[in-house]
Amino acid sequence: MNFLRFGLRRLAEMALTLLAASFVIFGAMYLAPGSPADFLLSGRSASPAALEAVNRQYHLDEPFAVRYFRWLGQLLHGDFGRSITYRTDVSRLLADRLPSTLLLVAMALVLVVVVGLVLGRIAAVRGGAVDSTILVTTTLAVGTPSFVAAVLLQGLFAVRLHWFPAGGTGDGFVQMLWHLTLPAVALALYLIGMLARVTRSAMVEVLGQEHVTVALSRGVPRRKVMGRHVFRNALGTVLTTGGLIVSTLLVCTVLVESAFGVGGIGQLLELSITTKDFPTVQAISLTMVGLFMAVNLAVDLAHPLVDPRIALAPRRSPA
Repeated sequence: MNFLRFGLRRLAEMALTLLAASFVIFGAMYLAPGSPADFLLSGRSASPAALEAVNRQYHLDEPFAVRYFRWLGQLLHGDFGRSITYRTDVSRLLADRLPSTLLLVAMALVLVVVVGLVLGRIAAVRGGAVDSTILVTTTLAVGTPSFVAAVLLQGLFAVRLHWFPAGGTGDGFVQMLWHLTLPAVALALYLIGMLARVTRSAMVEVLGQEHVTVALSRGVPRRKVMGRHVFRNALGTVLTTGGLIVSTLLVCTVLVESAFGVGGIGQLLELSITTKDFPTVQAISLTMVGLFMAVNLAVDLAHPLVDPRIALAPRRSPA
């Protein structure tokens, strides 16, 4: 019952957050200098009649509140509007480009979770020179921005060694995986370092707790203590970074997709901002907010499974 109540409450909060985000996203675009009409006219001087026709076609001559509620009503019916730049439905653009971005983010997320957790656990368990080496390596990874990693990986493995394609997405699922390998590594590098350090710190902290010391003193095998007591208890702390990891992946994918020429929504967002394509920018921004909230919900639901001491909802105190 607590699980159902918690889920319904979080869904209501997500709906309110999406509503607030939609207002901020819609309003922020119209606070930016310039207008879509400038792009449509390509800098040419236009007669007042031509300018009025463009503004009327895209409802730019209407009050802000009218435009916002019209857009909101279209969203409720699954209509994101029509792209000013590409002259097609934004929904079709998202359907064409979203799979590439989701696959790229999924590949990067797998790398972050697997490599980050393994490195963090090895550093905490081994200690000594192994710990120092991993700390130095992860420090370098954390200090390398995604776009710098993209340029370095592309120059070494694509241009010089010819091990991977320099860009694009290829044809078919297997080719897409091959083309997205380097972008996924560039996207994951910073977060691998961050997650490894968080995992190490959390495990070292648990290692110093009394119940771990008692278990080791009673002769419980060290491997069993590390797996059942230390690593599992540290996962609660690690899991709290899940939302930060996904949000960073979604933000950095704009830079990585542009560097590798991946035709995803990140590259589409950059081009749409440049051309003042309001409907496309608003749709992509709102989609990213929705994905981020969905991941946060999944993290909150997974927390009690990792740590049973965490309740989904606060218990009422007895009368």
